[in-house]
Amino acid sequence: MSLLETLAEQESRLVFTSFDNEVALALGAFLLEAARAQALPVTISVRRGQQRLFHAALPGTSADNDEWIDRKSRVVDRYGQSSYRVGESFRASGKTFETDSRLDPDRYAAHGGVFPVIVAGVGMVGTVGVSGLPQADDHAFVVAQVEKFLATT
Repeated sequence: MSLLETLAEQESRLVFTSFDNEVALALGAFLLEAARAQALPVTISVRRGQQRLFHAALPGTSADNDEWIDRKSRVVDRYGQSSYRVGESFRASGKTFETDSRLDPDRYAAHGGVFPVIVAGVGMVGTVGVSGLPQADDHAFVVAQVEKFLATT
């Protein structure tokens, strides 16, 4: 399976049955606990629409990580796919997001780490993401934690 196929499969598989403020807070806390257990220097964000419902910044992060999450979240909001998948789609077609998307790179970043929150029968309602690791690691951490979280709910 290609990387793009894997990324698409993750989005089709990791679907919530519902998503409200309580679920968002529980999801954020779940990611925070996992990041602390691994001593990861990440900033965590969970949003529903444009509302940030959970935000945490662990040691080793800075305000730059907040900006990265905002830029990656805008990509997910616009394309309805993970920020990593959007960037990889451009790379796979021999293009670069920064040049070929025609979007302001100061506002949009197609780098891994933000994943769409998809509700069954509804579609995308928000985002969950981290910033602080290399993009593939940011993405892998979010996917692994969302998968574990969904298995417990």
